[in-house]
Amino acid sequence: AIPGIEEVNMFKEDGTVIHFNAPKVQAAVASNTFIISGHGETKKLEELLPGILNQLGPDNLMNLKRIAEGFASSSGGEKAAAVAEVDDDIPEVGDNFEDVSKS
Repeated sequence: AIPGIEEVNMFKEDGTVIHFNAPKVQAAVASNTFIISGHGETKKLEELLPGILNQLGPDNLMNLKRIAEGFASSSGGEKAAAVAEVDDDIPEVGDNFEDVSKS
């Protein structure tokens, strides 16, 4: 067994993840074979964010983009109103911010 492995995540093509928390991992390096045993749960990628970000590869970028677009569209109206309200308090600076600060 390989000690000290906190979690194992297997990324599936449909955007879900098979997640093992504190699994027992065995390896046969010569045959490039790993055995993961323990309780595996199938989870959505967004359930494991942000802790799983450092494990994502280029093949997961589309799933991450889909999650970001879904998040932006679900809270877009509220955020747009909040941004517009904040923008009202900030003066236009233009090319030279020192001229604006003198007025």
